[in-house]
Amino acid sequence: MTGLDLTTDVLVVGGGPAATWAALKAAQAGADVVLADKGYCGTSGATASSGTGVWYVPPERAAREAAMASREALGGFLADRRWMARVLDQTYAGMNELAAAGRYPFPTGPDGKQLRNGVQGPEYMRRMRIRVQRAGARILDHSPVTELLTDPSGAVAGARGHRRQAGQPYRVRAGAVVLATGGCAFLSGALGCNVNTGDGALFAAEAGAELSGMEFSNAYGIAPEGTSVTKTAFYSFATFYREDGTVLEGAASQGGRSVIARTLLSEKVYCRLDRADPAARQAMRLAQPNFFLTFDRLGIDPFTERFAITLLAEGTVRGTGGIRITGDDCSTTVPGLYAAGDAATRELICGGFTGGGSHNAAWAVSSGTWAGQGAARHAFSLGFRSATRRTVPAGGAGIRPTGTPGPAGGFREVVAAVQAEVLPYEKNYLRHGEQLTASLRVLDSVWQELRATLHAEGGDVVRARQASAMAAHARWMYAAALARTETRGMARRIDFPTQDPGQHHRIVTGGLDRVWTRPEPLTTAPAALPLEVAS
Repeated sequence: MTGLDLTTDVLVVGGGPAATWAALKAAQAGADVVLADKGYCGTSGATASSGTGVWYVPPERAAREAAMASREALGGFLADRRWMARVLDQTYAGMNELAAAGRYPFPTGPDGKQLRNGVQGPEYMRRMRIRVQRAGARILDHSPVTELLTDPSGAVAGARGHRRQAGQPYRVRAGAVVLATGGCAFLSGALGCNVNTGDGALFAAEAGAELSGMEFSNAYGIAPEGTSVTKTAFYSFATFYREDGTVLEGAASQGGRSVIARTLLSEKVYCRLDRADPAARQAMRLAQPNFFLTFDRLGIDPFTERFAITLLAEGTVRGTGGIRITGDDCSTTVPGLYAAGDAATRELICGGFTGGGSHNAAWAVSSGTWAGQGAARHAFSLGFRSATRRTVPAGGAGIRPTGTPGPAGGFREVVAAVQAEVLPYEKNYLRHGEQLTASLRVLDSVWQELRATLHAEGGDVVRARQASAMAAHARWMYAAALARTETRGMARRIDFPTQDPGQHHRIVTGGLDRVWTRPEPLTTAPAALPLEVAS
């Protein structure tokens, strides 16, 4: 082929925390590693653009018990205590390693001890990039992957992509691949999410992998109107108002966001962080300085002045659905394919609910570590066969149309059509079976058309594949949402507003031209179940 042609043990796709931990751990295990990032590794993605909390809990029994119990009910009791314990252990070790080997400058508390339950994204990712390079991994920046490669047995054997700055294609043949491409936010404008278009889920499905928890995908973050910073945690200090200045009753950052969404359908909603005392205000500015940049530039004091807000879709970036995990090493149903971070389902530790940061950051550290180590072991098991395997491209939609290729630039129409079904609050956030069915019918039609005609050349292949991934993601989301005829976690249904004890299971989905779903019983029960579920 023309362009760059590489062979390696482990290929990591992505450039955020999960990807860098995977590359680092695979390299430390002795594997030759290539990391391919859509952007510039260390600066692209949701984490690199902001600060985030980390689910860092000392190994004290009472503290760990409280940490695991804290969100079980919110997540609909779908989390797995064994996985939660594993992630707490691995995150604790990972943050301690970041402090020692990575020399991350954690702040100190009044007792002089470092506070390792949060990181500033830009500095965190800068150091992770350095660590990956020092471990010997090769980084391909601005090199989005466009499809996976498989061998004749169906095992994943590498990937193809496009080097944006060089303007040429590339291929990496690998013994194993880790997908750490993030979730899908549908190009909603949320900060750092312009690279999160669900590519990894599409690649995985084309290779035969399954997804899980895709109904938990109607996450919307609060942001000042016309901006992109969705730091919803600070809005717990807020009072929300109607346009006429009266308090919007029932509105809240937690448990009252649907009130905000309904009101935004007919009028503006305003906000003021007027419940934060002086000490909280100072702590907030120190913890998340980028949250206040927007207000400072606009000349607004958010603690004393009202400002208009909006809700931005964050899909599976803040939701919990993703590629289904089948092993402790974050392997999937496809040999040689591993998933980590937001690209993988977080149901194992969050069930059907997660906020920003904290659990997400812990999952990135842990799943990245396990996926990198597992991928290295798999590559080593192949021996010299890894470099000599015959490979077949697995990509379809946007690359190899089944009919007559349509006009150039068709990906723009696909993106617009998908966004019209997944961004509006009345369709995705305030879900109802009739609307879900209507939207899925539209999305199925969009998929059929793009599958038959969407085709691009050169750099536009990346955009065509992004559009295809968004369409696939939306269909999996709504198919799973229709299959869950209850309200559990963040999967809320207006037509089924209560939790059904008979649906205490996960929902697996997959397929491309024909999307399917099936219930998956929980293999282990959480330690605490509500009585009606336990019965």
